[in-house]
Amino acid sequence: MRAAALALALTAGAAQADCRQALAIGLDVSGSVDAREYRLQIDGLAGALNHPEVRAALLQMPNAPVALAVYEWSGAADQRLVLPWTAIDGPETLAAVAARLRGTARAEASRTTAIGAALMRGAALLAERPECWRHTLDLTGDGKSNEGPRPREVPAGAETVNALVIGIESAARMDHAEADLAELTAYFHAEVIRGPEAFVETAQGFADFEAAMVRKLLRELQTVAVGAARAAPYVVAKGDDR
Repeated sequence: MRAAALALALTAGAAQADCRQALAIGLDVSGSVDAREYRLQIDGLAGALNHPEVRAALLQMPNAPVALAVYEWSGAADQRLVLPWTAIDGPETLAAVAARLRGTARAEASRTTAIGAALMRGAALLAERPECWRHTLDLTGDGKSNEGPRPREVPAGAETVNALVIGIESAARMDHAEADLAELTAYFHAEVIRGPEAFVETAQGFADFEAAMVRKLLRELQTVAVGAARAAPYVVAKGDDR
């Protein structure tokens, strides 16, 4: 009964015609991500969505909600949808999304890292929501692509592709952590992100993932809200003869 109610809450707004932003989030679950890091990542996303400021930003335009989808990616043939397109049209829906993410168990995945294929999967998802005013693809990652097409050569099909780069937490390499994160950030700048106002957010490690995701979501959602306000049509009121 509870599962049925959760499914209903997630799909109740799916047919909503007016959508201010389609946001697809692709989570890196390749071999470099261990079981602990997996939970920090997916639970961190759930926590970020429930952060008071993020929640307020998501819910500020209930008549034109954000549509959210979440998938996991690793190798060229390994992508898994964990949250189908869901219109975040109220607190109940947002709570159901967070619960679904926290209840997600890790599936077997490839040890390789295919960022190009992850971009292609995200583009295909965004193509399902042509009615949305803006399309954004977010990819998380803790390493460079080593399988499949080169990311820069893949036409993402999204208006904007942003990234959240995660630094290493290995004690053996802590003295190189800052340099490694800077190098990986530069790689994502050159190879992955694209589109208007695209950016790379960074997390010092998976323990910092939730805080970094909060920063990234706030930046993306506030940008869309400002853009929507600027693009809002002028409506002539009764008695206005201008």
